[in-house]
Amino acid sequence: MRIKTALTIAGSDSGGGAGIQADLKSFAAFGVYGTSALTAITAQNTRGVFGVTSVPPEMVTGQIAAVLDDIPPDAIKIGMLGDAATVEAVAAALAGYEGPVVLDPVMMAKSGDALLDAAAIAALTRRLIPRAAILTPNLPEAARLLGVSPASSPAEIVAQGRALLDLGPGAVLMKGGHAGGPCCTDWLVGRAGVHEVTGPRIATRNTHGTGCSLSAALAALLATGRTPEAALDRAQRWLSGAIRAADALGIGSGHGPVDHFYEGRR
Repeated sequence: MRIKTALTIAGSDSGGGAGIQADLKSFAAFGVYGTSALTAITAQNTRGVFGVTSVPPEMVTGQIAAVLDDIPPDAIKIGMLGDAATVEAVAAALAGYEGPVVLDPVMMAKSGDALLDAAAIAALTRRLIPRAAILTPNLPEAARLLGVSPASSPAEIVAQGRALLDLGPGAVLMKGGHAGGPCCTDWLVGRAGVHEVTGPRIATRNTHGTGCSLSAALAALLATGRTPEAALDRAQRWLSGAIRAADALGIGSGHGPVDHFYEGRR
């Protein structure tokens, strides 16, 4: 039996904490072989994003085609796309792909830098959200996709998840990291109901790449055959431990990365 594989389509983080780099680390943490297609190159570290250069759409398409032709992925994770032309290129390249897709609508870096423009959001809503097995917005991203204010209560969060479900994805994971309180709850909103996973909120500034890592972990777990609910249970436990172990890494002077491989260091 061949090893399970997953493809990440996302931007590069030169600091190694988010984007393609975090995705490949997350795949590896679950024993899944990772491939990649870069959509953008960023100059960034733990303190911020200092430059972004988009990869030409035809090169994005070429990377995806090369991987699909020789190393067909058991799941795909899509992250930062940046502009409408890239969204259209990715959608066209995946036209014949039938496996699960986890779509993380990356709109803003941890530092507050914008990573997705308005035209790209419209294209994303039309071309990629309907084909996602799981859409994974945080609360500000969910609100921006819907054109409303961010949800401030569990009932509003679930309601916004259901509104996003109407756009066509198989399920919507409303990530609760931006909500307040001593616990962090994620809501997986599906057509059959809502699956909640709650963990303690960990006091640390080293949370760079948490959204990328969670979505990539979900893709890796879907690649191994887990259901969305089982994938979320395992991924959230893993990410909670990775955040808890992050301070020990001592990487950078800003928002440092999580420890993707803490389970192997126990």
